[in-house]
Amino acid sequence: MRAPLGTAEDVATRVLRAMVDVCADGLGLVHVDGRLTELNDAGRGILGCAGDDPAGVLSPFGPAAAGTGLPHDSGALVTITTLDGRRRTLEYRLSPLDDGTAAVWFSDVTDALRQQHRLTAIARAASSVAGVHSLRTTLDAVAREVVAAAQLGAVQILALDDPHEELQILGMAGFGEPADFTERLSACRRLGAHVRFMDAFESGRPVVDVHRKAAILADPRWAPLHEVMDRPDWDSFVAIPLIVRGRTVGVMNAYYLPGDDPGPSSLVFLEAMADHAAVAIDTAALLARTRSQAESEERRRLARDLHDSVVQQLFSMRLQAGALQAQLDDGNSAPARVRAAAQELAELSKSALADLRGLVFELRPLDLAERGLLESVRVHAEGLEVRAGLGVTVSAPADLQITWGLDVQEDVYRIVQEALHNTVKHARATGAEVRFQAAADGGAVVVEVLDDGRDTDDTAPGRGPTLGIVSMRERAERWGGRLAAGPRSGGGWAVRLVLPLTPARLDGGGR
Repeated sequence: MRAPLGTAEDVATRVLRAMVDVCADGLGLVHVDGRLTELNDAGRGILGCAGDDPAGVLSPFGPAAAGTGLPHDSGALVTITTLDGRRRTLEYRLSPLDDGTAAVWFSDVTDALRQQHRLTAIARAASSVAGVHSLRTTLDAVAREVVAAAQLGAVQILALDDPHEELQILGMAGFGEPADFTERLSACRRLGAHVRFMDAFESGRPVVDVHRKAAILADPRWAPLHEVMDRPDWDSFVAIPLIVRGRTVGVMNAYYLPGDDPGPSSLVFLEAMADHAAVAIDTAALLARTRSQAESEERRRLARDLHDSVVQQLFSMRLQAGALQAQLDDGNSAPARVRAAAQELAELSKSALADLRGLVFELRPLDLAERGLLESVRVHAEGLEVRAGLGVTVSAPADLQITWGLDVQEDVYRIVQEALHNTVKHARATGAEVRFQAAADGGAVVVEVLDDGRDTDDTAPGRGPTLGIVSMRERAERWGGRLAAGPRSGGGWAVRLVLPLTPARLDGGGR
């Protein structure tokens, strides 16, 4: 005989209890003091207290009274560390009840949100790589996207050609700006520290090392980097090799926040972002090689043109001058013959000078006529970054108008070029900046080349009044400008050029 079902109220209660138990989302009750009094099985799993009595557990959703101000269909997000140590983002709704408590519904949306952020980050990274940026600017942007999308403590993007060579930091987020990171890392390697990202570089496979921070800070071989590595909040570590066209060009290091798990979905995202970084590095190297080859070919062409025109004309001028001298030595030479020879010599010199001026004009940076001064400086900065590992940023206000002729633009370009050359050669700098801006009075343009080098006049004689500085000053003064160069108060070096918007040539002639 079947047992009685009980009252309709009993049946409704059992049905409701069954629905609560099988619900995949968290359901519970929150007391006015902010503590949970009831929680279904799904809720226990989400909050990390499965199998435990939730009574007395502090609600991450606030006290029940807070629910009185929330409409029933509203939702909110909260990021918590669960009772079993995981960082999760929960969506929840609170609904007040008559007895002063509140019913709460909540769901773990961590993975869904991260997937959205990762897809957005991948799209932005692709846009950065495809855009016109310096390599350092591009990879700094990629590093920031990775940190934001994967909720990491820090990210580094390192370029490396050979395991035994010094690495280059091409992108970083979360560490601040440790200018001497590579030097400190080299010191650690000399002490015998096991650099895990080198395993990823040499094997071509990701390396995952949980609780890596504690191991590094406890290892005296890592002492030179203890201060830097302790700065961001992180625990586990992942190194992803940067592989392009079958060649490993560097690594991406990801530092996970405590409680975050570098699981499979996270590794897939990091590998996608590492692919973008590898493409950016490879593209920059290809562009640098292409420009170098184009410059070499252009020099060879100009050498041929110089030989075929100016050199031949100078040879003819030499012969004509010898003939004229012979006629003058002959006391019987007719004045008309001497005059004709002198006229021919003058015509040859005029033609040679015209050809020489044309060749000198062609020796200008090829980008100036096509791209303009600002973009030409940016292209030079990108090439310098690839060749010398010096990160150079170029900035200018969007409304800055540069209307100088090519002669002036070339001299400004050469000044910037020489200043950056001195930075690479003498400064031991990790970064430099080229700034274009209007002067306060509006009648001139100010161009500054700043670096973070650690030298002084005494430690870097190449920074003093050498031929390079003298040449830069002469180029500035040629157009009525002023140039100053010297150490910065906060460290590093500064070259400052002030040039009128409408310069007048002061050295008395054209090129």
